[in-house]
Amino acid sequence: MPSDPDRRLLRLHPADNVLTVIATLEAGDRVRVDHAEIEILARLPLGHKVAARAIAAGEKIVKYGAPIGSATQSIAAGEHVHTHNLKSDYLATVLREDQARFFAEGVAGGKHPTSNGSAGGREIRELRAVAAGGGNEEKRNL
Repeated sequence: MPSDPDRRLLRLHPADNVLTVIATLEAGDRVRVDHAEIEILARLPLGHKVAARAIAAGEKIVKYGAPIGSATQSIAAGEHVHTHNLKSDYLATVLREDQARFFAEGVAGGKHPTSNGSAGGREIRELRAVAAGGGNEEKRNL
């Protein structure tokens, strides 16, 4: 049974293999997790996730007691868990590679209708801007 983690971390459910940072941690900080001390490998800002234990590539990332995605590579205990090593199993557009495939399959050409049957042009242009790494300026010019 997991123990209460360091006070700078929050475990939302006993089954979670990631913890939420509730006070910024710096690289080299040591925290107590599940009766063990682990070293934080990189600066972790408030609200980010950290691996409570080693997580194998392909293993489910569990938060809130439910899988939120899969590890795209091995993740060490104390390592930052974010989009560079976590892939959503539910949103195909989370990774840039997935976004490119999503648009190549016809969305960029306005082929996929919205739920109300319209072409969804504005939404598609906004998605293109996001996929291209655009910010608010690109969205205003759509």
